[in-house]
Amino acid sequence: MAHWDGWTPEQAVTLFCQAAVQLDLIDREDLDYSVNLVLAQLDLDAPQEAASLTPILEIADHLVDIAVARGLCEDSPEARERFSARLFGLVTPGPRAVRECFLHHEQQDGPQAATDWFYRLCRANDYIRTRRIAENIRYHADTPAGELEITINLSKPEKDPKDIAAQRLARSVSYPKCMLCRENPGYAGRPGYPARQNHRIIPIPLAGETWYFQYSPYLYYDEHCIVLNAQHVPMKMTGQSFERMFDFVDRFSHYFIGSNADLPIVGGSILTHDHFQGGRYTFPMERAERWFTFDTGVAGITGEALRWPMTCLRLRGEDRHALSALMQRVLAAWRVHSDEQLGILARTKAGHNAVTPVVRKEKDAYVVYLLLRNNRTTEEHPLGLFHPHQERHHIKKENIGLIEAMGLFILPGRLKKELTQVQDFLLRGTALPPDTPHRIWVGELMGRLPKGLDDKSAEAFLRDEVARVCHDVLVDTGVYQQDEQGMAGLKRFLNDVGLKPQKESK
Repeated sequence: MAHWDGWTPEQAVTLFCQAAVQLDLIDREDLDYSVNLVLAQLDLDAPQEAASLTPILEIADHLVDIAVARGLCEDSPEARERFSARLFGLVTPGPRAVRECFLHHEQQDGPQAATDWFYRLCRANDYIRTRRIAENIRYHADTPAGELEITINLSKPEKDPKDIAAQRLARSVSYPKCMLCRENPGYAGRPGYPARQNHRIIPIPLAGETWYFQYSPYLYYDEHCIVLNAQHVPMKMTGQSFERMFDFVDRFSHYFIGSNADLPIVGGSILTHDHFQGGRYTFPMERAERWFTFDTGVAGITGEALRWPMTCLRLRGEDRHALSALMQRVLAAWRVHSDEQLGILARTKAGHNAVTPVVRKEKDAYVVYLLLRNNRTTEEHPLGLFHPHQERHHIKKENIGLIEAMGLFILPGRLKKELTQVQDFLLRGTALPPDTPHRIWVGELMGRLPKGLDDKSAEAFLRDEVARVCHDVLVDTGVYQQDEQGMAGLKRFLNDVGLKPQKESK
């Protein structure tokens, strides 16, 4: 029997709002007001006194059950999530109060105090889906490129048939234009589009324009934030993009900021709305060793190519304007650079070269990463020559964007079940499903399967093998391979930019 079976609906409303007070979502003086709002959503008349230490998320679940029982909410996962967001929206400070509180914390105690407060708020009001995120499978594994981080993403559940039917029958709506638009906070949602009543954003000026700061509801790493353009405009990498990045880290020096490339295949999942991603996290790529150095020709700015499967340049210096100008030089040169012997063509019917930039601040110095990307397709590789190759699609087929490029892989949730099936086959000979995408891979695994495996060691073996595939995915995406030919090609490009390669690291 659930521990809340003794609560009346009216008591559950009281408990929900009391928990919101304890989490500083609402002020104690606003308790009665908030109770009235929640009562109205559940078509109840008056509250009843109650006391409990039950977490607010569990109380919210119970209130959604009540809404379903009273015919106020469809009994499907999406509808339940929309109703829950509506409830949390009632006990979340309004946009103006959030903006003012953020600025108050920043002025009193600095930018980190402001983001700490905002991050706690977004977790407490269930905008950041902490319970869903906790379901993800996450681990680290050693590979030839060093340690990679692997996440099997279980945060977003599979579609329920009721939700699919509701989405098919729903009228077509183009508002908001996408999930990154500034119009999302307060939106009630619809079939196929999440509710956002508990969502808040913070306006921040970047390079003379208004942008907005928010957190990702499905964190892929610590304090995963999104910085979005106030206007719904496509991704486009320019010198202005770099200036915005420097403005951001000058204000929030405890966060990095990065951007997906602005072309399909090598870009992220949303190219229709210009945005950056950031957070308080250090990625495997940043721990990569030096491959070779190059002379930037700019006083105070050092440059090096990294021992990283995806071609990456690292620049360091204290002069942000000189760094930005150098980044623009590299981008402009890379946009038109071809190296046919390595399969790099800057243009066929369209341009193919782009960069994935990352900027962070370390005391008074800036550290810049520029990953060189190319999205050309061929007959042999119709999804992209520098994209995960066909033999690795059973693990990762999607675009390799900013996060994976830095060594944190977000893998599809289907793998949890599929890897269990592979493990059962390897240990017990249990037949694989006829439609498994892993049949060829399993044959390869049999050739290097250690003896004496049990369930625990077999799981560890498979996790390492998945990481091996992820490493090979990064190799596929590298425009210049980590060999003599690749080094020679990268040095030719750097010479074209006026960046003179020096010597290889020992």
